[in-house]
Amino acid sequence: MSEEKIKIELVYALPTEQQLFKIEVPKGATIAEAVRLSGILAKYPEIDPEKGKFGIFGKLSKIDTVVREKDRIEIYRPLIADPKEVRRKRAEEGKPMKKGGGDL
Repeated sequence: MSEEKIKIELVYALPTEQQLFKIEVPKGATIAEAVRLSGILAKYPEIDPEKGKFGIFGKLSKIDTVVREKDRIEIYRPLIADPKEVRRKRAEEGKPMKKGGGDL
């Protein structure tokens, strides 16, 4: 008798590329198990399953969250700049901001 599997997606975005992994994991698998089973750690060793931040469909989730059929696990990267600090510096410099925070 085979173990029941579920289909999920795992996504990781870098500034220059996005990776989407469509995988099958055992029913009852956690986010941590799905990340390890996906093979993504071999390609992106900077991902730390124990300290990283993960979400399911945009909602921050704990690493021990059990995934369900058709879930999309998202791997979040740390911010390189604090958005509040960037806005504060722009305000101090008198630079106007447009929608989306880009330069005019």
